[in-house]
Amino acid sequence: MNWAYLLRRLALFFLTVWFAATINFFIPRISGQNPVEQRLMQRAISGGTVQSGMQAMIEEYNRKFGLDRPLLAQYITYLQDVSRGNFNYSIADYPRTVSSVIADALPWTIGLLGMATIIMFLLGSLIGGLMAWPNLPRFAQFLLTPFIALSAVPYYLLGLILLYFFAFKNQWLPLFGGYSPMSVPEWSWSFALDISKHAFLPAISIVLAGIGGWALSMRGMMLTVLGEDYMVLAEAKGLKQKTLFLHYALRNAILPQITSLVLSLGFIISGSVLVEVIFNYPGIGSVLYHAIRGFDYFLIQGIVFTVVVAIAFGALVLDLILPLLDPRIGYGSR
Repeated sequence: MNWAYLLRRLALFFLTVWFAATINFFIPRISGQNPVEQRLMQRAISGGTVQSGMQAMIEEYNRKFGLDRPLLAQYITYLQDVSRGNFNYSIADYPRTVSSVIADALPWTIGLLGMATIIMFLLGSLIGGLMAWPNLPRFAQFLLTPFIALSAVPYYLLGLILLYFFAFKNQWLPLFGGYSPMSVPEWSWSFALDISKHAFLPAISIVLAGIGGWALSMRGMMLTVLGEDYMVLAEAKGLKQKTLFLHYALRNAILPQITSLVLSLGFIISGSVLVEVIFNYPGIGSVLYHAIRGFDYFLIQGIVFTVVVAIAFGALVLDLILPLLDPRIGYGSR
């Protein structure tokens, strides 16, 4: 391994994280609006009254959240807190911290979108590779069309259709939530089955809407690989079709797919906002939606920063593992 290249990539990673943290800090403050004031006014309006002593409450909460300090002092404190994983308190759910809110929602999103993304990648890559294979039966060549048609449908709209048919009309699956209201979270097969039932509809809506894109990109890469010299040589040697497909064509065509997969796994942390809101799923997407509605910009900052770090880390891991997958790629060496 080229250690100089590794150090450069690590330096770039930390520079990206610092830049993201800086932008994440200053953009909400450019508007000049006070999040505490916005939140208190929203609660007062929703209650139908204007509370007395509002200004005193705003000043007290500003002091509690550190918003009364000079901007430079806030920035330095913010960087110190972020380096320790501390994103301050949630304005809407005070006295809960942003870190605890994210920690509670993150496993739900990773479980849902992680499995959905991996399923889309595996099935899409396999279907796309088969669609480009010349010895495929004619009837199988029409399998790609339905998936491409489904990829044109937004996954939240597809989720609404599935929700109406499977949960509302026929009541085969739950309507909303991550688990049944009367269930107690525990490590048991019954609770795991309950979670699976609630996650099935949001997961299948994401998979059906995304598998066509993976299949189409894989089909294009397979078509370029089929004309390579090593494929012609392998066919001339009389190798079996299974060996040609798996060890020569698919193995070389899937490398760009792996790049897309790693970057997609980074975006998993952001959650699928509309799908989670439609199914009332307790993931990061739902938390972000309610944070935006509640002017909870400490929570918004924490989620955005976590997403940026996840994507930057995914890109770093990708740069390190690609040379292991393809020896033709070097670690920045000439």
